[in-house]
Amino acid sequence: MGKPLMLQEADADRIEALKKRLGARTKIEVVRSALDLLERDAERAERVARWRRAAKLVTGESRKVSRELQRHSRLARLD
Repeated sequence: MGKPLMLQEADADRIEALKKRLGARTKIEVVRSALDLLERDAERAERVARWRRAAKLVTGESRKVSRELQRHSRLARLD
């Protein structure tokens, strides 16, 4: 059995308006679609945070390799 959810009147009105705009059959369909969007947004934020941590971990080594490659660059020897 589902759990009752107490909504303020303004929130219920917003859900009803979204139901009409989205063509949803039920109010819970609107709420579920909102939850799906929030989950995707949270997952994306977590993924970006992992990418940033990974980038910080490899920054030093990446700079070292880049400097090493620049010493052997053919572009510098064209003059």
